[in-house]
Amino acid sequence: MTLQSGIIGVQGIGVHIPPGRASNSDRLTDFGIEAAFLDNKIGVQKRAIMGDEETAVGMCLKAAADLVERGGPSLDSVECVVVVTQNPGIQIPHLSAQLHGTLGLRSECACFDVSLGCSGYVYGLAAIQAFMQQNGLRHGLLFTADPYSSIIDLADKNTALLFGDAATCTWIGPDPVFTTGKFTFGTMGVEHAALTCARNGRLFMNGRAIFNFAAKQVPSDITRLLSMNGAAIGDIDEFIFHQGSKYIVDTLAKLLQLDRTRVAFDMTDYGNTVSSSIPLILAKSMTRPENRRLVLSGFGAGLSWASALLTRPNVCS
Repeated sequence: MTLQSGIIGVQGIGVHIPPGRASNSDRLTDFGIEAAFLDNKIGVQKRAIMGDEETAVGMCLKAAADLVERGGPSLDSVECVVVVTQNPGIQIPHLSAQLHGTLGLRSECACFDVSLGCSGYVYGLAAIQAFMQQNGLRHGLLFTADPYSSIIDLADKNTALLFGDAATCTWIGPDPVFTTGKFTFGTMGVEHAALTCARNGRLFMNGRAIFNFAAKQVPSDITRLLSMNGAAIGDIDEFIFHQGSKYIVDTLAKLLQLDRTRVAFDMTDYGNTVSSSIPLILAKSMTRPENRRLVLSGFGAGLSWASALLTRPNVCS
């Protein structure tokens, strides 16, 4: 184990997007909408759908395998596993314990789940890093997996055209590509019913309420984040917002007066993947050396939000 003061951060990311796709263009007539609505508002042409035999555990295992192929850690070195999910498939035991057993990790390995949705990746980064630093751990895995296809009402336009399945596995290690600064967090629990699965086990979303929430809370949170970390808008090479919809991403860029070339958008071919949407993009962004400082911001169920500043260790402040 390392000293508690040891630097750790994001060292690599593995991803898994199921190959199965459901086409939104096939459902235009069902919902009485035009193709322009898919292009300009939702931004999703196809949704990734896990197969009948696939599970949240299985998707996580494939994300872990992808990480190992990309030069990830030896599984014997993993000391901590955290899973962000609100739809694990099996409620007991926790998904991280199932992964621990299937991956054959050593017994001296901490495992716990975090029940958060679209803000979950940023919360998860803060939680796993703080836990590891406090306990002097060197190598940890942060998984995300929220296969919403199993809880979607296919007759509900607000959700049926939006959500897709995916999983990611982030390596938190001692030789990071990105380190994190101070985080920001927030919750507006009084509005929690705007996104819930309390109705007959199917997902319900008040799209207008979620949009208004994001448009109000996220820009001010980004301003707060930058101030806390002694940074300015112009210092950031890329902004990675939760991919709630194209309209939400476009609106946040406009409200913050950002050049759209600095705002990531990538959900057209697989949809809103909940807690996996940010790390799916981050996995690509971290391979580009010109990306020296990134802002991540997740927002959604709860209603909750969280933001983080990521910096390459060799970048001077």
